[in-house]
Amino acid sequence: MVRRAGVSRVLDLRSKGELTGFPTPFTEDLLGLHMPLADPADPDAGATTIVGACIAMLDLHPELFAAAVLAIAEAPDGAVVVHCYGGKDRTGMVVALALSVAGVPEEEIVADYFLTQERLAPYLAEQLAAEPDASLHPEMIEFRDTRAESLVAILDHLDKAYGGPEAYLRHGGLTTEQLAVLRSRLVA
Repeated sequence: MVRRAGVSRVLDLRSKGELTGFPTPFTEDLLGLHMPLADPADPDAGATTIVGACIAMLDLHPELFAAAVLAIAEAPDGAVVVHCYGGKDRTGMVVALALSVAGVPEEEIVADYFLTQERLAPYLAEQLAAEPDASLHPEMIEFRDTRAESLVAILDHLDKAYGGPEAYLRHGGLTTEQLAVLRSRLVA
């Protein structure tokens, strides 16, 4: 079904542990490409917010984010599915970087990210209902919600620290030619 839909690559951003614990039909398939965005040896950033956790990932591994975006650019002809465990933070950052290179205005990137909140709301409600300790609910919401202001803050960090998403990807190792290939793929 996925191949019939024209998907040429399934980009899995999860850690090796997540992949092992929760394999997908594409884990051992040539269509699948595993590209974790963290290293198991990474220090615990101790982030208390999702924005802090995402910024720590970006700052620790620009080369991994650049490689993930390059995997989109260099995928065979067809659609590319990008996913992680929850499908919002790692996926959201990679997709935001790619869309930014393609020239999509930041407001549209943020609006697209925010759509995830509505789609994941039933799952968050189930998780909150299953957790009897209400004192844990604020942290659960913090790390499972997809507020627009979270992505705005992450993109703002990329602007201030690196000069924007494209400059960040260059910092991670992407060349002008690779960025042009991505842009061409997404705009065509």
